[in-house]
Amino acid sequence: MAKPDLPRGYLGAQPKFGEFKLSTLSHNEPEITASTNEVEIKFRMGQKVKVTGNLIQVANTKDLSDHIFTQTHEDVVSFLVTMPATGYYKLQVYALPVTDDSKTLPGVYNYLINCTEVRKSVCPYPKQYAQWKEGCYLYEPLTLENSNCSAGFKAFIPRAKSVAVTVNETWTQLSNKGGDTWEGNVAIAANARVTLNANYGGDESKYSTLLEYNL
Repeated sequence: MAKPDLPRGYLGAQPKFGEFKLSTLSHNEPEITASTNEVEIKFRMGQKVKVTGNLIQVANTKDLSDHIFTQTHEDVVSFLVTMPATGYYKLQVYALPVTDDSKTLPGVYNYLINCTEVRKSVCPYPKQYAQWKEGCYLYEPLTLENSNCSAGFKAFIPRAKSVAVTVNETWTQLSNKGGDTWEGNVAIAANARVTLNANYGGDESKYSTLLEYNL
């Protein structure tokens, strides 16, 4: 497939990138040739920002944003990207300082990824809700198989007072392992709706949904 024509100034850093004190860490050039269909792209944050992104398959303009997983560890934000087929993809990154309550995140950086080989099967990442994107990090599981099984959960969730996983209507509390790290084993049912949830104090019965897996 031929390299797509892109508007002048589309690739790379956009005006707000530097203003928000962001810098590239893993991929300094906006054009990436990937010899596998999984890429992890990292940025360094000079201030706390909330980030999101979308992935567009150029051949059919299909939105594959459920093939991006965004997470943060200390001052590094990473995008795990999986591509289901060879060809070109546009990764568009959006950000906004955590202190800004605006609902719209401006575009800050655009990549063009050329996937030249598919080495592994892919499945969608869990849906990430707004609070997940404010400093959380998932060690496991990044994906869940649609079967009856036991899965180990481990996540870093700042400021959480308690953390639980729901499988349909069944709640499993995770254990605090020190600091903001939470762990536990959870029984997963086939075709279930699985969510990772956190309570931040106050009403102990109120949890915010952070991640949602649909099996």
